[in-house]
Amino acid sequence: MYLCSQLPDVAYKQADDKTELIEQLKQHPDAIVVLDYTLFDINDIDELEILHQRFPLVAWLLFSVDLSTDFVRRVVAVSTQFSIILKESPLQEIRDGIQYAMRKRRYICQRMTEQLLAPQPGKPEEDARLTKTETEILKDIALGLTTREIAEHRFSSFHTINTHRKNIFRKLGVNNVHEATKYALRAGLVDSAEYYI
Repeated sequence: MYLCSQLPDVAYKQADDKTELIEQLKQHPDAIVVLDYTLFDINDIDELEILHQRFPLVAWLLFSVDLSTDFVRRVVAVSTQFSIILKESPLQEIRDGIQYAMRKRRYICQRMTEQLLAPQPGKPEEDARLTKTETEILKDIALGLTTREIAEHRFSSFHTINTHRKNIFRKLGVNNVHEATKYALRAGLVDSAEYYI
């Protein structure tokens, strides 16, 4: 918002959830959406694709802490309207990403570009293995507990559980709770009957 406020002739608004975003896009069908994918209530890439099909003139700038390489490959395959910037990117890269989006051109930050272009060796199976603690936390996530609730339940700090959560997402190659839950259900870590209760 700070960077947008510095741009001439640019109006910006904030949407706190998907419903509010859709209402804003109905009013501004050629907008630029700066979206924190990991914190927003969009469940997966399929939902992003549906939103893109519904609002084809919108330029999407995914601005996030960390996104898996597989996820980014899938997003950039959907449309050139999707740009990627990591929150750790230098300020100039963030400015460049916004400028590219305003010109309806794709922008991918340096670090993500390097990850996309790096050779993809076969991933050792151990890398995807979760520790006992991570497996228990993944079960809690899949059952709908928040990070704070898991911390209270396990007598741990919020920060500790948040670190475990990031490690789980990284190991599984997922980007949000919905994808992690789908993994837990497929892996049999959570009984589907227990999940739907």
